[in-house]
Amino acid sequence: MSNSELRPLDGITVVSLEHAIAAPFCTRQLADLGARVIKIERPGVGDFARGYDERVHGLSSHFVWTNRSKESLTLDVKAEPAKPILDQLLKEADVFVQNLAPGACRRLGLSYEDLHERFPKLIVCDISGYGDSGPYQYRKAYDLLIQSEGGFLSTTGAPGPDGMAKAGCSIADISAGMYAYTNILSALMLRQRTGEGSHIDVSMLECLVEWMGYPLYYAYQGAEPPPRAGASHASIYPYGPFTAGDGKQVMLGLQNEREWLAFCNMVLNMPELADDHRFSSNQLRSENRDDLRGIIQQVFASMSAEQAAQRLDDSAIANAKVNDMHDVWAHPQLKSRDHWDTVGSPAGMVSAPLPPGRSSAYTPVMNPVPALGEHTASILAELGYHEEQIQGFKSDGVI
Repeated sequence: MSNSELRPLDGITVVSLEHAIAAPFCTRQLADLGARVIKIERPGVGDFARGYDERVHGLSSHFVWTNRSKESLTLDVKAEPAKPILDQLLKEADVFVQNLAPGACRRLGLSYEDLHERFPKLIVCDISGYGDSGPYQYRKAYDLLIQSEGGFLSTTGAPGPDGMAKAGCSIADISAGMYAYTNILSALMLRQRTGEGSHIDVSMLECLVEWMGYPLYYAYQGAEPPPRAGASHASIYPYGPFTAGDGKQVMLGLQNEREWLAFCNMVLNMPELADDHRFSSNQLRSENRDDLRGIIQQVFASMSAEQAAQRLDDSAIANAKVNDMHDVWAHPQLKSRDHWDTVGSPAGMVSAPLPPGRSSAYTPVMNPVPALGEHTASILAELGYHEEQIQGFKSDGVI
């Protein structure tokens, strides 16, 4: 293998007892960088995210997104014959990731304390809703519930008591998956120095609260929290969507007084507005946003969205189209940067976005999405089990 073909995690093996999104999203990032990821799934059923929908040629959109480049091993981890199999896997592994129900791994003898005694170099990453201590330790947690507990819903949606809206993607799961991923990379670096593995305890709540830093500090020491502002910004204005005369929306954002002056002069053609006492600072513009919005909408009503965007571009004012998912698949910027690749799957080839962040040193792994148990026989053979034993495991429901 030439240096140009080396990837950062080549030679690293990850064993994962995972389902849904947080842990699978984490381990997919590791697979992108070259790690071998062995995904353990329940025999006959598998990761329940496989059944969320059938939008990708009959496969689940969630599963296709988070599980490419992995090997699927079906194993009933509660069955007695599964224990030596799991021990053999973990003996050779570098990382063990799990997001089972709270307390499940401890009952299986797979806590960090149990594993570290047997496999001192193993890095163990536990992902849960609330962490491995505290009064919420054993509470079940789903993405929406963490969005609620973490305060996200209080800041997102339309104004008013009934205006709350969840994020349109699994933001709490994604944040937990990404912090698990970066913590595992850090743990691998630390192991190079110490020679020992370590324990990573990832709380979905804590991950999302970290992302809530701005509204948290905005409400510091009892100050009024930021109000829900729809697609607008709670404290910067104008910053959000405005409707043009053709009914299409333009998303724009102003960040400073220089841009405000250019906006008044070149976009609105109302230079006198720059000196209006109601709008002479961002705080005042935000406080008087209803008045300012009416003025902006009146001007935009005389233009198409394309004309408004052109004025904004000419004024060096940041703006964007309001795209739906079909627009994103066809986005000219993504197309020009060759952002789309294809990966195999049980239903044939499917389009897939490349991982964010491009390296000049290597290309990411873009291998197929596995069928349930696709690699069970080959992994067991690799561990030394012969065909008759493997068939026996299958007959007994162990695999």
